[in-house]
Amino acid sequence: MNSRLVQRGLAFARAHWQRALWWRDKLQFREEALHLALAGGVGALGGLVNLFFFYAIEQGKLFLLRRPGDPVEIAEMIGPLERMLIPAVGGLAAGLVLHFGLRLAGRKGATNLLEAVVAGDGRLPFRGNLVKVASSLVSIGTGASVGREGGITQLTATLASKLGQLAKWPPYRLRLLVGCGAASGIAAAYNAPIAGAVFAAHIVFGNFSMSLFAPLVFSSVVATMVSRSFFGIQPWYEVPAYEFTSVMQLPWFVLLGVIAGLVGAIFLKMIRRCEVRFGNLQWPIYAKLALSGLIVGLIALSFPGVWGNGYVVTNRILHEEFDRLAAPWLYGAFAPGTEALLFLAGLFLAKLLATAATVGSGVVGGVFTPTLFIGASLGALFGTVLHTLGWASPLPTSTFALVGMGSVLAATTRSPFLAMIMVFEISLDYSLMPPLMLGCVMAILMAGRLHGASIYTEALQAKGIELEGDSTEPGVVTEQKVGDLMGVPVEPIREITPLKDIAARFLSCSNNFLPVVDAQGRLIGIVALQDLKEHLSAGVELLAVIAYDVMRPPPKCVTPNQRLMEVLPVVLESELRNLPVVNSFTENRLVGNLARGEVLSILSEAIAAKSQPGG
Repeated sequence: MNSRLVQRGLAFARAHWQRALWWRDKLQFREEALHLALAGGVGALGGLVNLFFFYAIEQGKLFLLRRPGDPVEIAEMIGPLERMLIPAVGGLAAGLVLHFGLRLAGRKGATNLLEAVVAGDGRLPFRGNLVKVASSLVSIGTGASVGREGGITQLTATLASKLGQLAKWPPYRLRLLVGCGAASGIAAAYNAPIAGAVFAAHIVFGNFSMSLFAPLVFSSVVATMVSRSFFGIQPWYEVPAYEFTSVMQLPWFVLLGVIAGLVGAIFLKMIRRCEVRFGNLQWPIYAKLALSGLIVGLIALSFPGVWGNGYVVTNRILHEEFDRLAAPWLYGAFAPGTEALLFLAGLFLAKLLATAATVGSGVVGGVFTPTLFIGASLGALFGTVLHTLGWASPLPTSTFALVGMGSVLAATTRSPFLAMIMVFEISLDYSLMPPLMLGCVMAILMAGRLHGASIYTEALQAKGIELEGDSTEPGVVTEQKVGDLMGVPVEPIREITPLKDIAARFLSCSNNFLPVVDAQGRLIGIVALQDLKEHLSAGVELLAVIAYDVMRPPPKCVTPNQRLMEVLPVVLESELRNLPVVNSFTENRLVGNLARGEVLSILSEAIAAKSQPGG
């Protein structure tokens, strides 16, 4: 009986083995499915981080300010002396957290998530970023002119990166997790799933390929739904409805876009100038943050609205509540009919200066919401000037304010698509899309002529990290970058490593070359196995030989953001099996290695496929 069943089983297997293999291949858990599952997990994490930030900031305000509510409302309730000193004391406390916290955390590479993706291996320092998040909570809770979205995005990306590091996943997957963290952080913070995915794809990756965009969308959607389960689906900003039906209404928004581009470029230059000025001060970080807090406090004596990210004041502008924009002592100080115009102009300049000083001093936080505030005040000021002159009277001021929000955001991020989507999702007013699109496009054209970098890329360019533009070459392989293939770096040695230790390293590994780094992790040379031969016959003097004595100059390196076709000449010329990958050619910090054989194999397969008929 058993033998008959066995024979039938064997006969069935012989008849259907090909079909079984076909089904196995179709049902196999592919990497794309794994990435979607991971993206969903990161999205849920982003929604929970948003919840944590909300309650942490609320508890922080109760503890530090003894009052709940928005920072602006608190600033309006307290006296002038408290309004001036609280941001300074908060800056001092936040700076002390950074000063001592980062010392305890130790030096752990770049904490900027964009740098970790563009010029790194996706590894974000866990303890260092936790310290920065704690400092951000203190700053936001005491009125610093930054938004909470920066901390939410940073913490989500850091937790995602840490989970990937614990799982020992390769760099390309760590970079994807960091990108999903950025997408879910923005999506959860603003209840904006499309904007979250676009932010990560365009700003972080600079790539809309489906292998990347699909996980980013998945992560953003999950983060948004988790956040909505706690905070609901109400739009961030409520705008009075207005329908555009005439093309003659649009030229005003072209002009507003040009002015917004000019303001965006000035804003970026102000931040850069403040960074340089604060950087030149030979003060500890807590003194710099205290000074920036004092600047915000002094400005708040006349305009309390500069406290915090400005969400409440932006809503007041959109509802044309211009009589609630300045301190009470300013009311009645100007001629009737001019107060609204002067208050808007003063508030616009005040927020511009407060945010530039805050960000430039090194305060940890986001700039999205303050930028929207600046854009709203600019747009409302533009509309009020037109109405004062008797022009564009059918157009409500709130419409100019909302278009100004998107236009200034586009000018500072260099992403008009992101700005359009963001403003639409936080207002849920589709009727404003035509003027919003015009304003965003004109703003980015003007800002690009006046200031080369965006608010996100300027810090990278200062380190010598250049971002690639869109490739004009066809094919998937040419779109791949070094960062998609690079692995962990060959374990480097220090320049002071003794020769006997170098020999032991060569005996325990299969590499013929070892990278040599300095105390900052910068590549300064390589040691070749064959270069040790001349020292094998040495006697006692061998004990004095260190890596610095035998190393060669550093070889030609590559960076994570270079495309494979771009580095092909370096790969062909190199005699190394594993090419060193550095974060930038300026810093030259070792972050990974690129397997020469893998690159040549991928490009050979692509060339072979291209040469086939119909390829």
